[in-house]
Amino acid sequence: MATTLPLGTRCVSEPCKSRRRLLLQKRHLRSLVAAFLLALSFSAVSAVAQVNGLGAKPYLGWSTYSEQTIVPSSTVMNEQNILAQSDAMRSSGLGAHGFRYINLDAGWSGDSDAYGRTLWNTTEFPHFLDMIQHIHANGQKVGIYLLPGLGTSVYSSNLPIYGTQYHAQDIAVMPLTIGNGFGYGYKIDFTKPGAQEYINSIVNLYASWGIDFIKMDSVTPGSYNDNLNIDNIPDVQAMSKAIQQSGRPIWLTLSWALDEDYLSDWQQNSNARRIEGDVECEGDCPNLTEWQRILLRFYDLIGWENASGPTVGWNDLDSLEVGNGTTDGITDTEQQTAMTLWAMANAPLSLGGDLTKLTSYGKKLLFNDEVLAVDQSGHPAKQVTGGFTPIWVSNLGNGSYYVAIFNLNAFPTRVTVDWKDLGFLGAFGIRDLWNHAELGPSFQSFADVLPGHGAHLFRVTAAGHSPAPPTQIYGAETATLFGSAQLSPCSTCASGNKLTYLGIGAANYAIFNVTVKKAGVYRMEVDSMTTGTRSFIINVNDGPDITLNLSGGSSNLPFPTTIPVRLNKGTNSIQFGNPTSYPPDMDRILISGDGNEPYPGFTVYEAENATLGGAAASSAGFCGNCSGLASVGNLGGNPQSTVTFNDVNVPVTGTYQMEIDYMTQGQRSFFVSVNGNTAQELDLNGYSFGTPTSTVIQVQLHSGSNQIEFSNPSNYAPNLDSIIISPPRMF
Repeated sequence: MATTLPLGTRCVSEPCKSRRRLLLQKRHLRSLVAAFLLALSFSAVSAVAQVNGLGAKPYLGWSTYSEQTIVPSSTVMNEQNILAQSDAMRSSGLGAHGFRYINLDAGWSGDSDAYGRTLWNTTEFPHFLDMIQHIHANGQKVGIYLLPGLGTSVYSSNLPIYGTQYHAQDIAVMPLTIGNGFGYGYKIDFTKPGAQEYINSIVNLYASWGIDFIKMDSVTPGSYNDNLNIDNIPDVQAMSKAIQQSGRPIWLTLSWALDEDYLSDWQQNSNARRIEGDVECEGDCPNLTEWQRILLRFYDLIGWENASGPTVGWNDLDSLEVGNGTTDGITDTEQQTAMTLWAMANAPLSLGGDLTKLTSYGKKLLFNDEVLAVDQSGHPAKQVTGGFTPIWVSNLGNGSYYVAIFNLNAFPTRVTVDWKDLGFLGAFGIRDLWNHAELGPSFQSFADVLPGHGAHLFRVTAAGHSPAPPTQIYGAETATLFGSAQLSPCSTCASGNKLTYLGIGAANYAIFNVTVKKAGVYRMEVDSMTTGTRSFIINVNDGPDITLNLSGGSSNLPFPTTIPVRLNKGTNSIQFGNPTSYPPDMDRILISGDGNEPYPGFTVYEAENATLGGAAASSAGFCGNCSGLASVGNLGGNPQSTVTFNDVNVPVTGTYQMEIDYMTQGQRSFFVSVNGNTAQELDLNGYSFGTPTSTVIQVQLHSGSNQIEFSNPSNYAPNLDSIIISPPRMF
């Protein structure tokens, strides 16, 4: 459980970054050695990282927390409901498809025993141990939720530590320090005798109950907490040791939004780690989740894509909200897309809804053994192409590949996979895993039109081998800097340097001059780093801006993402910045390909970078959930407060689909005018000014440049994030 904070808020200040660098220096050598040992010895890793050998595959199960966010917690966190969920997992058929875990999140616990060990809530769980036996009899496993640290009442009562001569006050950090990112309890000093024994006594008690899973929450560094004095790595290490000595196989998951700078610690001491905040709306919307929270996982996973596997544990994307009808908060198409990403990531599949009300569509998704095999393959996917139509690929090592293609736009979009970008020349065969259909061979490339927010998932049998294309590398030091943009040394960067302060003002940017021998579409890899969500606004040769939304768990570890760019013969100017908000720090770019790469054809226009009038002119600013990391408010209320996109360029005259990403709480209206024609009123409704949602309308555009204005002469309009114009004849 965690309280959702604005995204992109972790460690953006230089004092915070300086504290982080100091802490990193203390751990850098140890982390490198640990990583080397992990790669060197599978047996050593399996004994430490995969505690009791449990983590060879990600787990499948269910957790209480999602339901706790939309209904009174007492209706979820009680003995009767937990038994009902366990029985439903068995009777629905989920168990036959590998779902095993019944996990109790915050709210299961009550008072402590005489030795400071947390017991169950006797009011809600009068027969707790009998309940565990029932779950086990259903062929399932039981999980509970813990926080690092020493309870305040345990400390103040100075309770004895079981089996030792020590007491609670003997093991606390002095002076007293808060115990975790939530600010609860006191920190334990694991250099003191009795500290490890205390954790051992806790785990031994839970092992005696038959507990099979522990979620350790609010772990720092991470949990969106910039107070680097709270370091729960010793707590994690102690929990891992306690599980090993207990003799019981207990899965250990760490939560949440963990700091990737300490990856080796998470890998060595747990089976999985949460890489982002909560997927649940938690009051920001009326349902379990929303599309924008699914979308964030696409951005964040890129930086962690090389971090997971059978010997080092799994990237946890949080609960999978499928199969609950309208309470899911995402459409059937979006549910399939979410499950596709979770499966390609080899993420734990922890369902969040009410299993007693599992929909027929949910069963269709969750009972698809071909898709579940992707999740259980032990080959987490890597992103091959990013942007708004990402492609993720898992190499199974036997000439077969799992390939997932996604459309993050709200309108139908054609997505093309060029096989040479995956390393082979063609496909002997393609199997559609969602529809259990053989699609036959495909040479050079494969294309399909995906619905808005849709995904397709294939197993591909490769034909031939495509050599890596020639690549030009442009390090950070080759860029020309403008405004406050700076070049800084970077020991973790391939170029040895990184670009910082590229945004927050139109004058702060960097330009790379890139030369190619022929005009065409090339692949541009961007190596960057960020803690939380940030966005590049990229401009190539004064053409339309390109938005590249990214997220990550480290301000120090670069990760790659690749997008197509259209280049001219000779020298090209590629500008990186963000006039209104924060971009990531940047290592380098790499240009590759033969000039014949697929190009998506749609164009994104950020509202904050359009022409703003009236009160809207001063309102463009940070929006942690928005594309470009900014939006425009104060739109409407008078004829002057407008957003005008002055150069919406399309190749041919015709009807286009326009996605409008907006935010409102309650009913508001846009008046949309194209090329000065009579405005169309667009009535919209919403539940939040913090998270965008989308609508799609048709607009008539003429070839060349068009003007699209958003206004409301008499009443307030929604806040405006961006618009996206579809390719011609795509619907």
